[in-house]
Amino acid sequence: MNRLNSAVPAEQYLADSHVLFYLNDAVTQLLDHKEEYTQFGLVRYFAEYFSSVKNSNHVLFREFNYIRATQHNRASFIRVFWRCFRQIGKSGDLLSVLEYRSLLQLLCPDFPLEVVQRAARIVLTDDATDCLMSFSDFIYAFQLQFCFQEFLDSVQVIYQDLLAGKSPNTVIVPTSSSVEQLISVATEESDREEQQQDGVDSSTLAECVNALCDRFKHSCPPRTCLREVLEQTDKVSYYSFLTSLAKHESINQTIGALPSKEELLIDPEMDQELDKLIAQISVSPGSNSSGSAVGGLKEVQRRASPRRNIHHRRKMEVESDGSTEETDSSEN
Repeated sequence: MNRLNSAVPAEQYLADSHVLFYLNDAVTQLLDHKEEYTQFGLVRYFAEYFSSVKNSNHVLFREFNYIRATQHNRASFIRVFWRCFRQIGKSGDLLSVLEYRSLLQLLCPDFPLEVVQRAARIVLTDDATDCLMSFSDFIYAFQLQFCFQEFLDSVQVIYQDLLAGKSPNTVIVPTSSSVEQLISVATEESDREEQQQDGVDSSTLAECVNALCDRFKHSCPPRTCLREVLEQTDKVSYYSFLTSLAKHESINQTIGALPSKEELLIDPEMDQELDKLIAQISVSPGSNSSGSAVGGLKEVQRRASPRRNIHHRRKMEVESDGSTEETDSSEN
């Protein structure tokens, strides 16, 4: 949204852009770490905080409630995850649900297993606990599930009503509270009944989903994409619908976190940083390779996250592999 557009009321702009949310978090972070930040000044602190928000580096090592608080945070976390672990895709490794969850917890320690399991169901449809998934399959399904979780939960409740034979006129668009109460029951019943049925009428589901979009506004996939997917078949199951959405390039472009599937494993900027790191390790005279590696990693992290000081202690732990001492012979 253009903040200079006079047709947009100030209150609407503040609400849609979540400026007050970020300002409140910035102040909270400042108060929690005031001894660190008062050393280099408030102006610099706020400049670095909002610069990191703009550059999508602000979600690293933050708690789950924070990274899911806004659509920008969710998209930023997806991008950070991709940049950190795309090498898994390049190597062709297949990972399980628990292994992907472990990777997510390296970036967000309290990331819940349930979100990963739901993303896996989009990929695997039948068995999301024992099968292995490629990085590319998982990350696009995870992107859809994480960015539009509340919308998809409501779609699942509607789908369950239609699967039970209710008339579209009696299907009630669920509220957030009703979704929380019904989603677990709907999942179990939907999984069981989908084994016996081919799904629901696509046009009927499209009608209900279109009404649902009115409530979610910016927190749902584009209506044109939803309609396009549902028009491809006469009947559709819940997870086949989600699988098609996860693969839809227009939805991926709308979120703006990931490149196209053809370019998913390409990141020239990060490749350049890794090449510099490898070169530093191999040619640095008079210093051991581990010290040079730490120095190179610190340089990468300084460029990747302007908000380095906010989580300095946590990053030290990652860099030193459990040690709280920060030693780097290459920086002396």
